[in-house]
Amino acid sequence: MFSDKKTVRMATETISQQNTIAKGTIITGDIISEGDFRIEGSIQGNIKTPGKVVIGKTGIINGTLKSANADIEGKFSGKLMLSDTLSLKSSAHVEGEVEVGKLAVEPGATFNATCMMKGALKELNNGPTKQTTIQRPRQANPEKGQTA
Repeated sequence: MFSDKKTVRMATETISQQNTIAKGTIITGDIISEGDFRIEGSIQGNIKTPGKVVIGKTGIINGTLKSANADIEGKFSGKLMLSDTLSLKSSAHVEGEVEVGKLAVEPGATFNATCMMKGALKELNNGPTKQTTIQRPRQANPEKGQTA
């Protein structure tokens, strides 16, 4: 009679919804959402979502972006923290700090940022290292007729 299926469906619908910031729209402040974003306008502030953020060709973000994935065609300046993949299209312009799991950059994209790849640091275990000593050959001392 009573079921939890409605709750599951509502949660899925919320995550699959996309928020759109239209061209010409300027938002100043922080945004937190469960849905994905497509940004064609300008945001001065922070965005946090577990989903995907697409910054279109006319889109601009100045602030911090925390999400799972991002596709950037426009401009981003600030701190970018993604748990998965950042994809920079050829028209993208990114400045600031970037922390990602994976990075894809198309030719033509501008990427002026410090970048840290999560999970990329792995200890290289190639066995014991062999130490090599290089010795210089002895040369004769022409003044005294001796070898050095």
